[in-house]
Amino acid sequence: MPVGGSSTTGDLAAIRRRIVGQVVGRERELDLVLAAVAAGRDLVLEGPPGTSKSTLLRAITAEWGIPLVLVEGNADLTPSRLVGHHNPSRVLKEDYSADNFVDGPLLEAMRSGGFLYVEEFNRAPEDTIDTLLTAMAERVISVPRVGVVNAAPTFRVVASMNPYDNIGTTRLSTSVHDRMCRLVVDYQDAAAEREIVTRRAAPVSARVVADAVAVTRRTRERDDIRQGSSVRGAIDLALVATQLCGMRSVAIPDADGVAPPRGLPTDYTAAFLDAMLVSLSGRIHLDDTAFTTAEGILTEIWQDHFLLAPAAAEPG
Repeated sequence: MPVGGSSTTGDLAAIRRRIVGQVVGRERELDLVLAAVAAGRDLVLEGPPGTSKSTLLRAITAEWGIPLVLVEGNADLTPSRLVGHHNPSRVLKEDYSADNFVDGPLLEAMRSGGFLYVEEFNRAPEDTIDTLLTAMAERVISVPRVGVVNAAPTFRVVASMNPYDNIGTTRLSTSVHDRMCRLVVDYQDAAAEREIVTRRAAPVSARVVADAVAVTRRTRERDDIRQGSSVRGAIDLALVATQLCGMRSVAIPDADGVAPPRGLPTDYTAAFLDAMLVSLSGRIHLDDTAFTTAEGILTEIWQDHFLLAPAAAEPG
């Protein structure tokens, strides 16, 4: 098992080669995550949703043949939910014992040597995070009426945080940062996102893929949008636009590069606007100073992409 300091450079290089085809535009991040977990470190992945964080972890744990135990950080994630609990009906019959204890995700990951993946880490209560600190620092946890649980060598805590989300979150303590490596994960480039949408939304026209990725990426560039849509929005947009065009008997133009050509059929662009409104309006979060609606901003992005950008590209 190439984890926990026993791996060689050749082991990791071979693993990397087998995983790299499963993720798009994430070679550097794959290298760093692999190096950190192989070195026996716990890790925080900081980045917006839809940036392939869970995809990376699933690929790594699948390659190593260990579980990926997923838990969502929120106010309901108490220490008892994280660690586990005694089965109430059995307690009434048998009293408390190790046999009627039901493992929570932390103990499940520790016993199986899996990765405990905590999404929205900074939404978890402070006492819950303190429980994780003990498990990370000591690789062991003591459970009343159960005993001491030692983590298997491959156990890791991997957490994710969204840097754009500050509602209902808490500031992580120095103790947390001192025990975990940190990797900032940003959006892929446009070519990588087109490849992702092509894979996830196939079979979809290259024209639709190019337009979906272009307008979705523009939601991340405007000052009046606090957080734009992830590539998941582009995937949904490509799928919805394709279905809408088929239902309305609208011909999808052939792709010619990645920019919209001048003079796209108005029935196609009109259908694409409708698909944008339903696919992206719930995924963008406006800045507090914005004096418009999500639909208004998306309409402006549509106009910039389909009307202004092709005209600006024309000579003269």
